[in-house]
Amino acid sequence: MDASTTIRALAALAQETRLGLFRLLVEQGRTGLTPGRIADVLGVPPATLSFHLKELANAGLIRARQESRFIFYSADFEAMNGLVAYLTENCCRAGGVCEPACAPDCMPKQSARRAATRPTTRATRAIHVKRRAA
Repeated sequence: MDASTTIRALAALAQETRLGLFRLLVEQGRTGLTPGRIADVLGVPPATLSFHLKELANAGLIRARQESRFIFYSADFEAMNGLVAYLTENCCRAGGVCEPACAPDCMPKQSARRAATRPTTRATRAIHVKRRAA
């Protein structure tokens, strides 16, 4: 994930309804919800919901899939994990020691010579995400 993608994602989440909507979809997992069900749970009018769904989709944080005549929206977990990884990729780098409050799989970057023999922090996080998904 790059800086412009991160800014778009954070801007989309920086609104109360969209943040609540995204969290609701995260709770639902890959199955997601239909717009009608989302509107019922959040108490949002359909036109307003449509706008918020579009904003989250344009930011790459949610996906839509069609099943029969229904559209199901779900969180894009790869994008969500990429956002968190981008925000924490340099965790504790300046201090050399990772604080417990930092990301659980945080590894300070090594010198250029040693870095070639060890996976990068981003690569390590990707491995952990794949293990959790399996």
